[in-house]
Parts: sequence; structure tokens; C-alpha cells
Amino acid sequence: MSEWSKSSWRNMPRIQMPEYQDQAALEAVEAQLSKYPPLVFAGEVRRLRDELGKASRGEAFLLQGGDCAEAFDQFSANAIRDTFKVMLQMAMVLTYGAKVPVVKVGRMAGQFAKPRSAPTETVDGVELPSFRGDIINELAFTPEARIPNPQKMLQAYTQAAATLNLIRAFSTGGYADVHQVHQWTLGFTEGQKAARYREMAGRISDTLDFMKAAGVDSNRSAALHQVNFYTSHESLLLEYEEALTRVDSTSGKWLAGSGHMIWIGDRTRQPDGAHVEYARGVMNPIGLKCGPSMTPEDLKVLMAKLNPQNDPGRLTLITRFGAGKVAEHLPRLIETVRSEGANVLWVCDPMHGNTIKSGSGFKTRPFDAVLREVREFFAVHKDQGTIPGGVHFEMTGDDVTECTGGVYAISEDNLSDRYHTACDPRLNASQSLELAFLVAEELTALHQRQAAVAAG
Repeated sequence: MSEWSKSSWRNMPRIQMPEYQDQAALEAVEAQLSKYPPLVFAGEVRRLRDELGKASRGEAFLLQGGDCAEAFDQFSANAIRDTFKVMLQMAMVLTYGAKVPVVKVGRMAGQFAKPRSAPTETVDGVELPSFRGDIINELAFTPEARIPNPQKMLQAYTQAAATLNLIRAFSTGGYADVHQVHQWTLGFTEGQKAARYREMAGRISDTLDFMKAAGVDSNRSAALHQVNFYTSHESLLLEYEEALTRVDSTSGKWLAGSGHMIWIGDRTRQPDGAHVEYARGVMNPIGLKCGPSMTPEDLKVLMAKLNPQNDPGRLTLITRFGAGKVAEHLPRLIETVRSEGANVLWVCDPMHGNTIKSGSGFKTRPFDAVLREVREFFAVHKDQGTIPGGVHFEMTGDDVTECTGGVYAISEDNLSDRYHTACDPRLNASQSLELAFLVAEELTALHQRQAAVAAG
């Protein structure tokens, strides 16, 4: 395998990336970014790899969630707080179901770029370059707005740094206290429509009451008062990634300083492509999106390139097939992994294979289809004797109306009420928490099977 450097990706075929018109301006931004502090640190990344390694063995479970694409104009402390809050609620419910720690990884502080199905779009007969996320160009449908602007990388860095600053404060400052998180969850179960989840919420309350009676005080226990919360994004804009790549002074390895975990999308996972080349050389955990077109041959090459030492926690395979298609595609990938003896973490992304266009013209995702794909994911792993290690959702803490269904039965007619995404539809806070309860039921059944096997 050829020698790696942080810029060796520039010698490989590149797709889904902008062509900047002003190279001098681009180089000036890259030079400026290269002087900025990294957004994350090597010790945090090593800790996350250890935790993901545990998830690959069934000793933890990954919850990865957040925005489809972060937007500059929707950035606020309240938005960060609300998404963080819902993820804590989801994690508590999943922890109860899985009986193992939940690794919390947000799609935030870096999820600014988006791959597109076509390089251009046409509106009323006018064709312009596609919107590729706020780190690249602008949503407004004008020729000027759609020109890639390297200065946007600096704004993305600033927003990411501010987001991480607030997340770190929330994680360690008492906001994540387990009793407070559960009180928020109890509010969700009070309504008649959420009554089916009240029993599980009650059992969680009983557990917390017992711990308190036994003298386990959350104010004195960091494990109950604080959380580890990590960030992740698709490593799409490689000029930005390279500029934030640093050497870890402890190990001498290269660190992608833009986020704790980066992933390669289903559109950019070419074994000889620029995105795989960049990712193979950094020490961060790497996610690899696996859609229906992933072949066993490509998967073998990608696993060898991205995790040549076969280290647990290094490589996460994020499957995205669509409801009704998991049994067709997942078993052959599991067999490929098994034949190679590869250490991977299996995660289900039930969002990207279930996007449809509603009768009212909005892109949406039916809640039932999302849930069906998750259940199929668990069922296949049960049949194969492998470990379903996590879930990956596009979601927000805001009360949006972008995905249909859920306990409050958002219909296609409701989509226009609060449809705020600039890219793909997201689960709202209520739908996200409901899904956590339903996934927890799957995890409870898995735990009970494992306990029965252990008991002989």
C-alpha cells in the first residue's frame, strides 16, 4: 500500500466535492485553518475507539444522531441544547433496554457538507449548481449563492468550536444528571398516546429510586452526573479535513482534528478514491456507509485499507438499505466480514433508505418504515448470530414536522407546518424518543436471549 500523507488524497479521484474558482482564496483559507487549534483531541478519540470496540463485542451500544446538515442560519444555543437533551433521553431508555452503556455520538459540530444525487438542479427552467451545504455554498437559488466560497470553511469552524464548547459544558456541568434526564422523559409518557411506554419509564423510575435508597447519589457519582459525548460528521470536504489534521504528540499518529468520528458516505466509498485515501491515514474511528450497491469484493478491500491492523473500534459499518431490503443485502455483508475475520461494529441507519416524496411535494420518511428497517436489522443479526451494535438517526430536538407518523401521527398534510430542513427530513424530539423506546424493546429481548444462553 502506498505511503500516506495528509494530502495524498489529492492524487486520487475526487467526487462530490466543489471546484473552487479562486485557488488563491482557497489556499489562504486552508493556511489560516491549519493554524487553528484542533476541535477535538487525541485522548478523546482514543477513548471513543475503546468504547466502540466494546460496542462491537456487545458490551456497549452506539447511539449516533443529529442533523442531516447543520445550517448557519439555524445555529443557536437552544437548538444545540434541545438535540443534546433528546439524545440523553434516548440514551437512558436504550441503556435500560440493553443493560450496557450507551455511547453517545452526535451528528454535529462538523456536519456541514452534503453529497447530492446530481451536480445541478433545475427550477422553472433555470439550471444551477446544487446546494452542497453551508460550508460550501448557499441555499438561495441564485447563480451567486451557488458559487463555492472557501471563506465558509472559517464560519463552519467557528460554529463547530462554539457547539463543542457548549456540549462540553452541558456534559460535565450537571445538565446531564440522570435524574433530570429521566424527568424529561416522564413528560413524554404522560400523554394518553404514549401510554404504552409508561411501563418502561416506570421501571426506570423504580431503578433510580432503588439506587438513591441504596446511597448512590448522582451528585457524588460522576457516572450519574456527567456523560461522555462525542461528535461526528461525514468527511466530505477534504480541504477542510486536511487543514485540521494534526499529529498526536503522544503516539505520533495523525488525528482528524475536525471531529471525534468521521464517516465515508455511500456515494464516496470508492476503494481508490480520495475519501478512502484520507480516512485510512487518521487515527479516528471511521464509519463506512453500506448501501445496497456495496459488493463483498469492495467491502474486503475497504476493510483492509481502513483497518489493516483489524483493531476493534476502528471501523463501524453503517448499513442503509431501506425497509424490506435488509434480509436481501445484510447477510452477504455479514458473511464477508466473517470470512475475513474482521472486527467491525454493525450499526443501522434506517433513515437514508426510506426517503420518499409525499403527495404534497415534500421529501419525508415514514416513521413506520424507519422502525421496520431497525427491526429487520435486529432480526438478521439474530439469525446470523452477530451483534447489532448501534443505531444512526437523522433527528433534531426541535418540534419539526418532516417525518410522518409516530404517536402524534404527523400526516402528509402536516408537513408544511414546520418543515425546516434544507436537506433531508429529520425525526423530531417526540418521534426520536418514541423510536428509542421501541429499539429498547428489541434490546431487552436480545439481553434476555443472551442471559438464557449464559444460564445454559
